[in-house]
Amino acid sequence: MKKYFVTALVFLATTAAFAQKKHKNPPTRTFKDSVAEATKTPVPLSNAAANQAPSKPKKDWSKVDLSKRAADHFMFELGYDNWANPPDSANIKGFNHSFNFYFMYDFPFKSDARLSVGAGIGIGSNNIFFAGTYPQVAAYQNSTLAFAATSDGNYYKKFKLVTTYLEIPIELRYAVDPEHMDKSWKFAVGTKIGLMLSAYTVGTTVVNSVGQTLGNITVKESSKQFFSTPKFEPTVRVSKGFIGVYGQFQINSLLKAGAGQTVLPFAFGIVLSGL
Repeated sequence: MKKYFVTALVFLATTAAFAQKKHKNPPTRTFKDSVAEATKTPVPLSNAAANQAPSKPKKDWSKVDLSKRAADHFMFELGYDNWANPPDSANIKGFNHSFNFYFMYDFPFKSDARLSVGAGIGIGSNNIFFAGTYPQVAAYQNSTLAFAATSDGNYYKKFKLVTTYLEIPIELRYAVDPEHMDKSWKFAVGTKIGLMLSAYTVGTTVVNSVGQTLGNITVKESSKQFFSTPKFEPTVRVSKGFIGVYGQFQINSLLKAGAGQTVLPFAFGIVLSGL
């Protein structure tokens, strides 16, 4: 009996020692271990930072290659013309129009290819129509330009006044995409300096006092005696690709001082231009 009791005590002591060794407390974590573990764990980004797109680098417009872009081109303008402050006796009526043709050259800014200066030379022609009115441009005995009524007796049914100028257009231009001018939006402001080459009237179709046609006759009279030789016209132009619209307004009078009241021609219309 004593033998079995000793054996049981030895078994219990051995089991207790083994259990104590197996369930030994884990080692204590230090502050250094916590910091090291924290540095290994990725810190989640906020929603704003996660959704923020990478910033696009700003384009250096001074380094844009324009070697393939033509520097010279033609510019055509077809416009509707009229006068601001016309004489009361001038009965302007009809499709008054102008046609302008220029050869232009472009000078891009080195600091920004979107900006350039355009300059050129060309011809501008303006046509103003009158109904029942005769502009007496060749009446050398008059001191002012007279617009005589033509409703009495036999008269020319229609008259038009044609003025032609040698013009120098100068523009400050801005292109949204200077590398692709055939697709880009383009804006320009500038001025035209003109020198009058000719001024003449053309009368057509002779009729009597009751409007019956007497003959398809044309008469032409030419003189610059009443007109200002130079002209100055601020201009504006907006284009998309090769086609756009333009406007211009003459700031000096069409007529000389003392030759009549201040008449200010203006025009707007369609422009075709590569730059």
